[in-house]
Amino acid sequence: MNSCEADTRCVAVIGMACRLPGANGADELWELLLDGVDATGETPAERYDADALHSDRGAPGRITARRAGYVADAGEFDAAFFGMSEAEAVQLDPQQRLLLMTAWEALEDAGRTAAELAGTRTGVFVGNARSDYLENALRQGADGAGAAQLNNFRSLLPARVSHFLDLRGPSVVVDTACSSSLVAVHQAVQSLRAGESPLALAAGVNLVLRPDEAVVMSQAGGHSHDGRSRFGDADADGHAPGDAVGVLVLKRLDRAIADGDRVRAVIRGSAVGNDGRTSDTVLNPSLQGQLDVLRWAYEDAGIDPADVDYVEAHGSGSPSLDPLELTALGTVLGAGRPADRPLLVGSVKTNVGHGEAAGGMAGVIKAVLCLEHGRIPASLHHATPRPDLDWDALPVMVPGETLDLPARDDRPAYAGVSGQGSAALNAHVVLSGAAPVAPEEDTEPAGTRHVLALSARSAEALADLTAAYVRYLGPDGAGRAHPVRDICHTAALRRDHHSGHRIAVVGATHDELLNRLGGKGRAARGNLAKLAARYTAGEDVDWEEAVGKSGRHVPVPGYPWQTKRYWAGERTEADGDDDLAAWVLREHARTGFEDTSTLTDIGIDSLAKLRIVVDLAKRTGQDVDPEELGLVRTVGELRTWTRTLGAVAR
Repeated sequence: MNSCEADTRCVAVIGMACRLPGANGADELWELLLDGVDATGETPAERYDADALHSDRGAPGRITARRAGYVADAGEFDAAFFGMSEAEAVQLDPQQRLLLMTAWEALEDAGRTAAELAGTRTGVFVGNARSDYLENALRQGADGAGAAQLNNFRSLLPARVSHFLDLRGPSVVVDTACSSSLVAVHQAVQSLRAGESPLALAAGVNLVLRPDEAVVMSQAGGHSHDGRSRFGDADADGHAPGDAVGVLVLKRLDRAIADGDRVRAVIRGSAVGNDGRTSDTVLNPSLQGQLDVLRWAYEDAGIDPADVDYVEAHGSGSPSLDPLELTALGTVLGAGRPADRPLLVGSVKTNVGHGEAAGGMAGVIKAVLCLEHGRIPASLHHATPRPDLDWDALPVMVPGETLDLPARDDRPAYAGVSGQGSAALNAHVVLSGAAPVAPEEDTEPAGTRHVLALSARSAEALADLTAAYVRYLGPDGAGRAHPVRDICHTAALRRDHHSGHRIAVVGATHDELLNRLGGKGRAARGNLAKLAARYTAGEDVDWEEAVGKSGRHVPVPGYPWQTKRYWAGERTEADGDDDLAAWVLREHARTGFEDTSTLTDIGIDSLAKLRIVVDLAKRTGQDVDPEELGLVRTVGELRTWTRTLGAVAR
């Protein structure tokens, strides 16, 4: 089966986003891979004291490596965008926070809006095996076991996304250890094939916030001594743990084509399977278990394994796992393969560390990028191939430099992604490159004008978004590769429109739009200018009716997060006792605000006011009249009222 455009079993990857060590997004990941960067590094002090726990010899209760893969700014979050107070944000597991933002970014990449998905049976499948933030809180004893920790149970990871976006389909956390996120992809594919979900988010999230697992793995001999994964190398001595957040937006391929979605890759098939009793113990890996899952996956995909061009391996750098995995790949995918076309096998873990439950998602995103770009980046730290494998007989090759995927006219390129978990659960996903998109004939008359509509949830975010479009539309910007019609189509019909802060400009060329965004040039007139003015004033616009559906979805700048750092145990500017208004707003405001903002608009309703009365009474040591607070309408009035209250208390 080489073509699957009409096959309802094929699933399109229509969007993706990630946060990985050294890469805040898929584009940055691709640059990192091509540059051969090892993004692992020293353990930040905010995580745990690695120096105090380190032992080169793996002494009891110690860790063997100070290094691992860490996402930068793991505590950063746009609380106002997601309707949370600062107090709620700091109490919420950063895994949930980063998953929310990454899911939004993936949907933007897919060109699917929150407005259109609300109320649908869209599914959310999240691979995860850690709850470090919750565990750290509970270790504080009774003081740490507050009601807020109910929000940090792992079952809330997919539920938080489903609730924010009002998604009514399956919302499932998957824990099969290190194969979790690949199993999440498999379950999402099954849900789409069965017609249970019209669209699905498959995700993986993993943040390493405590040393416990590192101690256990060090004692078991599973950790690399220098925090680097050496997949397939003679000196491989274990894996380097790491952070990872990744989200795929999936849709049946036939529907994606019909809806004009941008298809980044195609999932042709997948399989999962347990080792059963084919190994001595439940923790020992099994060659037979891996052979079974590989065969089942390619049978499901309808693809000859010998035709596969590249496999993104589990590839953790384990002395016991690597030989079995390479042997299994060579046995199943090497059979019938021409001697001059060895199977290319690599591992993103050599670049960013092992994202544990989310490691498979990092592998899928890398595989999609390889298929899109037609290139296979080098797998790092592979100086001497393992001597206990007959590499010529496999036949398998770990690329030591960037290689081109073989060009073929008769079929797309094929790639596989493998994952293995300590739960003895193996997973494999089969992908192919997307069909080339035929260039669309431009039938527009020269000088045809379009409306570029931009919006955000705060004035600062709108300014940042406008600046991003100025760079995008500029002479060296990525927008120059796309017609103005498609850019404006994407901004109007493939982005959510936020109320309160908007700008819309009219132009026929990139330069005209650029000038209008910068306040230069002659103001447009006519019906489009009136439409832009109505939109800027806050009016709801039916863009499909106003400008039609003509145009393609193209990549445009994403929402500019207005983040602040939220981390348990750290004080903020609003923590002082002397500014009661700042404290109230930090605890209860769910959006950004100005002095003229009403309390109702920022989420402080009558129930919240009752809680504020009780909290202020405790904080000031005096009675607080609820009727007085009931008369307070705006943020400015709140500041005045709390100053009076504070003066009385002193």
